[in-house]
Amino acid sequence: MIYTYVPDYVVFDLETTGLNCKTDDVIEISAIKVMGGKPAGEFSTLVNPGYHIPYQASSVNGILDDMVQGCPDFREALDGFLEFAGDMVLVGHNIKSFDLKFLYRDAMKFWGKKIANEYADTVIMSRIYLPGMSHTLSSMAEHFGASTEGAHRALADCKMTYYVYEGLKDVMDKRLAYGDVKCCPKCGSPLMKRNGKFGEFWGCVGYPACRYTERA
Repeated sequence: MIYTYVPDYVVFDLETTGLNCKTDDVIEISAIKVMGGKPAGEFSTLVNPGYHIPYQASSVNGILDDMVQGCPDFREALDGFLEFAGDMVLVGHNIKSFDLKFLYRDAMKFWGKKIANEYADTVIMSRIYLPGMSHTLSSMAEHFGASTEGAHRALADCKMTYYVYEGLKDVMDKRLAYGDVKCCPKCGSPLMKRNGKFGEFWGCVGYPACRYTERA
């Protein structure tokens, strides 16, 4: 995972039949390709899971059985998404804990391969750079002046995440300039102030992969 801003990336979002990446399935995948900080293309499709979409899922995202009739299965949809994304950085809100688990699982199931794209998770980044806020996607989008209309549909959530990631760039720049966030000299990730046994210290957010610390 990266914790900094890159100008070229693909922001993506999934809608699923439930929250369990071991038993549930994708019913929508959308993505926006961004070049130089500006949207440059879209990919979006509903997905037919091959079974009845549970009421609990439909009540959140509004996707019903009749809407996915005739739509591709996820093998076809994921293949199209991976072709669209190429080797670009993937950006999303809470993708480390949720969306990427579905992609990793199904890429391995369908083709026996790992998805190697680097990624940035805006929920983690917002907790680092805006620790006093609510970190839901809608709250973050509203903070950065983006519309939340259509929330919980994949393409609408992609558009919100795009505004959040671009907004976080300015926040990162200011906090680094003011010195309340520093960069790790070993891996380049942010250092955050933490309280330890012997008082405050700067610790790398890349822990445990990077264990760099320094005195505050």
